[in-house]
Amino acid sequence: MSSQLSSNTTDSVIESRSIDVVPLSERHGEVWHQGPFWFAGNFVLTTLVVGFTGPTMGLSLGWSVLAIVLGVGFGTFFMAFHANQGPTMGLAQMIQSRAQFGSRGVLLPFIATVFVYIGFLVFDTILVTQGIGIFPEATWFWYPAIIAVSILIAVVGHDLLHLIQRWMTYILIAVFIVITVFACIHLPTAAIDADAPVRTAGWTVSGFLVQFSLSAGYNISYSVYVSDYTRYLPHRSSAPRLIGSVYAGAGLSAVWLMSLGALLAGYVPDADPIATLRSVGDMVFPGFGTIVVLVSSMALVSIMGVNAYGAMLTGASAIDGFKPMEPTVRLRVVSLVIVGAVALAIAWTIPDDYLGSFNSFVGLMLYFLIPWTAVNLVDFYLVRRGRYALGDIVSGNGVYGRWAWRGLTAYAVGFAAMIPFFSLSFYTGAAASAMDGADMSFAVGLLVAGLMYFILTRRRPEGQREEEAIQRSAEDFGLTGDH
Repeated sequence: MSSQLSSNTTDSVIESRSIDVVPLSERHGEVWHQGPFWFAGNFVLTTLVVGFTGPTMGLSLGWSVLAIVLGVGFGTFFMAFHANQGPTMGLAQMIQSRAQFGSRGVLLPFIATVFVYIGFLVFDTILVTQGIGIFPEATWFWYPAIIAVSILIAVVGHDLLHLIQRWMTYILIAVFIVITVFACIHLPTAAIDADAPVRTAGWTVSGFLVQFSLSAGYNISYSVYVSDYTRYLPHRSSAPRLIGSVYAGAGLSAVWLMSLGALLAGYVPDADPIATLRSVGDMVFPGFGTIVVLVSSMALVSIMGVNAYGAMLTGASAIDGFKPMEPTVRLRVVSLVIVGAVALAIAWTIPDDYLGSFNSFVGLMLYFLIPWTAVNLVDFYLVRRGRYALGDIVSGNGVYGRWAWRGLTAYAVGFAAMIPFFSLSFYTGAAASAMDGADMSFAVGLLVAGLMYFILTRRRPEGQREEEAIQRSAEDFGLTGDH
């Protein structure tokens, strides 16, 4: 194992790691870097759109913002607690799941994760093309060009992604402070003077629940790649500081941008994210709206690189469970090219009027990840408490096996419990219908899957075998086995 680690080390600007363990000698970075990384990662146009929901359902601005704050606060909690898994294990997020589901049993959440990544790549490609605004109908040029840039960023890898996200945070804050302050001061007065139809007062239970659930579910969806960007941190990084940094970055950006979306939707009839930002920005001074949209588009390209990187790691982990793969630079590059090609093919072929259905498809894939995050977090914090046989996880053999029935059972029960709460364009469960379309399935899935897994793992017959495997891995990777 030690020889394998040393052979993967490279001085190249291109990251050499993928689904293997990051050794202690390559650990670097600062915990506070996680704050700006996740701030920029969440400060994108799709986040803004989530805030449109409350006002369009008759909810006042105040109630919409409250639902956003509560929803984001709840959802980010689960996402942020995945952060500590990175420095503890030195592994990408999804491959860690082999300890709960087995190297082959984890295939279903792996597939769902890859589809979510590709789905967001497709959406973001379309949005960036519209945001650039120069011959947007020339998708034959813009789609491959935008995807190629995101793939190139992902090929260089972890450190470049962190650097870009950190600088994007400073730019986004500077630009959006201006437009947010202006919108708060100007839009209420402009709407009153023009006697425009606005949605600034109102309360509906369904509107509040829908806004809450969308805000919470949106940030929970980031759980699938948190450790991808914390795994290079020093092994003894402070868990409270790390979790707090991720929580602050992802939470503050989501609250800010979703609340701005609610403000725009409340005062601008039929608000469209790109057109509305451009028109409101131009009210500050001519051309500023274009600057706002272009900066937002740059942030989208950056997060596309993050999504492509995650899709590469998850896809390689899935294939490795059936056919062992050497984690080389070539594997990373080839995997990323395949991810980009698939996203490009879908972006070119999907009709505009199918975007809503495609969005529902991505939403369905996210449902498959809710019981996964519950099982994964319960295992890490309550069952194994951060102590894993890393060599057995990476190899796909050993103490964790191919199919782990406890994790699979908890996952299946949790997913089944969610079905009555689904709210999709093509299916609405009985419980969701009773709540006027509010989707609270994430809360049900988290509770049921997590509780079921905890009950099933109270007694594990492989305890002694696993302890021996943990000690072997601790020696191989230079870790103490605890954190």
